[in-house]
Amino acid sequence: CRVRDWMQDHPFVPVIAVILYAVFIVCGRAYFERRDPLSARRALALWNLSLSVFSFCGLVRTLPHLLHNLTHMSLRDNVCNDPESQFGSGSTGFWVQMFCLSKFPELLDTFFIVIHKKPLIFLHWYHHITVLLYCWHSYVSSSPTGIWFVVMNYAVHWIMYGYYFLMAIKRKPKWMNAMVITCAQISQMVVGVAVTLLAFYYYNPDGQGADSCWVTKENNLAACIMYGSYLFLFLQFFVRRYFKVSVDKKDKKKRS
Repeated sequence: CRVRDWMQDHPFVPVIAVILYAVFIVCGRAYFERRDPLSARRALALWNLSLSVFSFCGLVRTLPHLLHNLTHMSLRDNVCNDPESQFGSGSTGFWVQMFCLSKFPELLDTFFIVIHKKPLIFLHWYHHITVLLYCWHSYVSSSPTGIWFVVMNYAVHWIMYGYYFLMAIKRKPKWMNAMVITCAQISQMVVGVAVTLLAFYYYNPDGQGADSCWVTKENNLAACIMYGSYLFLFLQFFVRRYFKVSVDKKDKKKRS
């Protein structure tokens, strides 16, 4: 794959991207500190819609392949087999590649937060930085568990960005709320941690032939740390946002 070869030869690209991203956050927030926020609701709506449609297309092209592999191969094969032959070619391989590269334009999410002077929580920018670096490393190192993470992320992003789009155009149905999105994100992190632990279980650096496993210790350790930290942060966010709100409402009722 020419794209992967280019990525292998240019490991500094994601590092430069996250440095520029961090500089933008610091400088952008400083710039708008004493200025009125900009209004870019239409651009934000279009942005969220495009990411939702993109994620849906990616999900449609990768989920059937993962389900086919799960039904026709053992769990170990789905975690250990050569990713090039497993899912790295054809339309599925293309959408896996697009998934990894999409982490660059997704940094624009933060642009809208900054210009609108919305709260920028640690979880937001930490997630964007780490997922970009991890996806780049996973793709160039041919991680066999990659398709699991791709499918999960496409599914959650399809729903999440669709929700943000409806919020931006003020057409969100009453039954749809942010708690559902957060629960979906937490579920993604639980599965992510489970897959990385499963990969550690099957990891066999000395295996040959049928006993070989394409899992690399460094990449899987990074995945475990990343998904573990995401799970903790999303659970913390969930508790602080929803349980604290419920407690505050009960206290107000008691006082009144």
